[in-house]
Amino acid sequence: MVFSSLFFLFVFLPLNLVLYFATTNQKIRNLILVIFSLIFYAWGEPIWVSLLIISSLIDYINGLFIEKYRGKTLAKLGIVSTLIFNLGILFTFKYSDFIVENVNFLFGSHFSKPGFLLPIGISFYTFQTISYTIDVYKGEVKAQKSFLNFLLFVSLFHQLVAGPIVRYSHIAHEIDNRVISWSGFSEGITRFCRGLFKKVALANVAGELSAPYLDGDFNNLTIAGGWFGLILYSLQIYFDFSGYSDMAIGLGRMFGFHYHENFKYPYISRSVSDFWRRWHISLSTCFRDYLYIPLGGNRKFPIRNILVVWAFTGLWHGASWNFVLWGLYFGVFLILEKYVWGNLLKKVVLPLQHLYALLLVVLGWALFYFTDLKRLSSFIEIIFGINNHHWVDDALRNNFVENSLWFCFALITCIPIYTWVQKLMMKYFKNRIFISSINIALNIILLISSIVLLVGSTYNPFIYFRF
Repeated sequence: MVFSSLFFLFVFLPLNLVLYFATTNQKIRNLILVIFSLIFYAWGEPIWVSLLIISSLIDYINGLFIEKYRGKTLAKLGIVSTLIFNLGILFTFKYSDFIVENVNFLFGSHFSKPGFLLPIGISFYTFQTISYTIDVYKGEVKAQKSFLNFLLFVSLFHQLVAGPIVRYSHIAHEIDNRVISWSGFSEGITRFCRGLFKKVALANVAGELSAPYLDGDFNNLTIAGGWFGLILYSLQIYFDFSGYSDMAIGLGRMFGFHYHENFKYPYISRSVSDFWRRWHISLSTCFRDYLYIPLGGNRKFPIRNILVVWAFTGLWHGASWNFVLWGLYFGVFLILEKYVWGNLLKKVVLPLQHLYALLLVVLGWALFYFTDLKRLSSFIEIIFGINNHHWVDDALRNNFVENSLWFCFALITCIPIYTWVQKLMMKYFKNRIFISSINIALNIILLISSIVLLVGSTYNPFIYFRF
């Protein structure tokens, strides 16, 4: 099930809200959320919901074990158990085919690939439960005594299948002590409507427009067509994932949870370092805290640590060499900015800083998109004019003209225009009722527009489901 589906909008979410607010008992509310979260997951993964529950049970027990033997050597067994189980299921379901494929390539063997189906959201919830047991071991949080409450933390449907990655410490207090206000609920609706519109009206359209250029016959692809398709994909993945994060954060607010921001307008970045402070923030901070710093951080072998972290960041996204290349690509530029030209870059005029960051990020999405390395190589050769392809054709010109208004709107939405407008309204319009009325009207427009687009379209993918 996805947030941007008519069933979720008209059946699942309303029913969940009605039952949730029918009681003020926090334990019953938690139970209702767990039931609905498991149904949400089982809707697309009826078999693997059992894996989610087993994983939660094991890490719940490990947390209690670590708490019981805190300060003793025995407590490390809880960490070892968590790592073996979670990394084991992750490697089994996500990386086993990749490992067998590479073993066969290197040694000329003919082992059959297991062919396991990838459980949705496995990278996200295993990361969450590993971080929980590590935080318990480090004494940063206390172990959760109630399995129902721990299962709630792991399975919350708002962020279960695609993040943002929610650490236990972020919501530990709110599991038992949520404060729900009408203002918070209203903010949640606003955030959800904005995210839904970004997903349906921007990400889906960008995906449909980019597909002919990125998935078609490269023999007929022009240089401008390649760049156009890549820019459209850059818009698609941003609006797709940031829109989903907006909806997740909005849903959390409706139910009394405060999730951390996951995107801060990454396409206005001035450098690659700045981009990764703004893009998928929950993942970046997790790799920093649970891998980069334990490896030595900036204190010991920082260049090695950066390359290791970014190789794993790429591999986390998918079991394919293109993702490893994508991670190392950004790792190399982060190292160059840190040790070679970072200070010089700050002295360059602002527009060139933005252009530099955008060019590197957009090129990086080519590595991310093409899992076939031969096709990736062909595409790179085309967009840099190596294969003597035509610069542009009439089909591209017509396509651009027909969608120019949408394209301009999408580009404008990549900057914090909404935040600026809100600040101006708060400054010049002191009447809160007037401002609230405008927000309500805007929410209605965004929601109705999204529903109309959903009814009239069969194209509604979600990129991060495959991770």
